[in-house]
Amino acid sequence: MRIPRIYYPNPIPLEEEFTLTDEAGHHIATVLRLKPNHPIVLFNGDGNEYSAQIISVQRKKVIVEADACLSIAKESPLHLHLGQGVSKGDRMDIVLQKSVELGVSEITPVITERCAVKLDESRWEKKLSQWQKIVIGACEQSGRNTLPVLNTPVSLNQWLSSSTVSSRLVLAPGAEQSLVRQPYNTHGYRLLIGPEGGLSEAEIHLANENGYQSVSLGPRILRTETAALSSLSILQAQHGDF
Repeated sequence: MRIPRIYYPNPIPLEEEFTLTDEAGHHIATVLRLKPNHPIVLFNGDGNEYSAQIISVQRKKVIVEADACLSIAKESPLHLHLGQGVSKGDRMDIVLQKSVELGVSEITPVITERCAVKLDESRWEKKLSQWQKIVIGACEQSGRNTLPVLNTPVSLNQWLSSSTVSSRLVLAPGAEQSLVRQPYNTHGYRLLIGPEGGLSEAEIHLANENGYQSVSLGPRILRTETAALSSLSILQAQHGDF
């Protein structure tokens, strides 16, 4: 029997009945069609997971009770901060979902010269909320008990001016240095990847001036989502927990 994992955004009490969020309740009652006494696993991002069972199901209102807190380490020891150029369509959604599965620590959407997504402040807030749900869903699926940090979108200049002790890398097709040959840094990596169409030469030059090492993934040009996931996989395989 498959035991579903459900995110609950508040402290999780033990041996005490409480109601899940409407969204989680809808998922359990309508999508999964679970019944009372069915076991579930809860997590709230504190690094632990909680064994629980369903007490009652009424449309979106689902009452549960947790009986144990389990400390299960599933986070990569390698800190990976992805600065992803905002892409249109489902490309950004794919990058968010799969990068969480690959163990990314932090994600910052970066608005660049070739960014095709133009939104006002309120629509950015809505988009960020949508992306946060994708991050949570990926944690539920992959077994992660700690939510990666999803930052608000920033301009390229804001991203480049942020201080860091991590190795600074920018993916640049044609760069002489290969990502595979990056030395290990105990503080991890801060990786910048452009949107569809990539970063402009001027943007790559600006990144270099701000301490970012240009690296490549080989002779072929990859789509932005392929480049992001390939890069994270390489770093995890070399220095993380793959």
